[in-house]
Amino acid sequence: MTLPFVYRRAASADDALAQLAEPNALPMGGGTDLLVSIDEGIYAPGMIVDLRGVPASDNVELREDGSLRIGASARIEHLANHPLVRERYGALAEACSVVATPALREMGTLGGNLCQRPRCWYFRRGISCHKNGGDSCPAREGENQYLAILDGGPCYIVHPSDPAVALTALDAEVEIRSAKGDRVVAIEDFYVLPKERLDHETILRPGEVVTAVLLPAAAAGGVQRYHKLMQREAWDFALVSIAGCRRVNGDVRIVLGGVAPRPWRVNSSVEEDVSSGGLDDDTIETLAERAMYDAKPLSKNGYKVELAKALIRDVIREVG
Repeated sequence: MTLPFVYRRAASADDALAQLAEPNALPMGGGTDLLVSIDEGIYAPGMIVDLRGVPASDNVELREDGSLRIGASARIEHLANHPLVRERYGALAEACSVVATPALREMGTLGGNLCQRPRCWYFRRGISCHKNGGDSCPAREGENQYLAILDGGPCYIVHPSDPAVALTALDAEVEIRSAKGDRVVAIEDFYVLPKERLDHETILRPGEVVTAVLLPAAAAGGVQRYHKLMQREAWDFALVSIAGCRRVNGDVRIVLGGVAPRPWRVNSSVEEDVSSGGLDDDTIETLAERAMYDAKPLSKNGYKVELAKALIRDVIREVG
């Protein structure tokens, strides 16, 4: 069988970047989403550059300043069980542990998971929509039960990554490289809304690739939680998920998944009130209502508002 693209296995970081600078070249980690996306017609690459052979690209390294650097080729299953990740960044370990199936966690990489494409039925099936070059969103009045209730429009996709939600709560940074140079961005700035960009969900430019995720020392330890609600009991994408962290210094972060085109951090005023502690049930209920004040559900996904509020209440009790 002749492949519709050239396959190259990069031997080094410089080799990978040089090949990714070629027109229509795409990076591959585990390939669990990329190859499906090619089969569905979302991508038509001229070259696939396999990054798994790049030396040390999957390293998990505790640095002198107490921060943690995770190579983008690190396997999701490896991170779910890695002692440093579990001890210092438990929300990330828990988020990794509920990604897809055990087999897919063994194959999938952190970089690939963060850059996977959304699961909207219309987009995936090639039906004309904003994300594949059309001029409308059929999901807005159609099958929208799994789509966004916050920050939607003109497209209402939700980002499917579990680790991205935890990493946002942990104030992670994303290390990006290309043949033209390197940059590091906060993960909150890594994802973009459809009103900012419709052709992709991240700030990545052609030829750029995620090489690592950086976790700050200030986010280590404390109380960290990750919860995920699914239609099935396991092996599914989140209807709604949540990461909640109370740092050693008392600062609180609460981030939702499954509700917006990118991980959605609740209003900072809610986090500040949670950090004060000693909250009774009525106050917790008020904070959950306030957190979801801006929700604008579509015709079939109003249930997500109630799921999100329930998760927020639970996390406030756990980290408050």
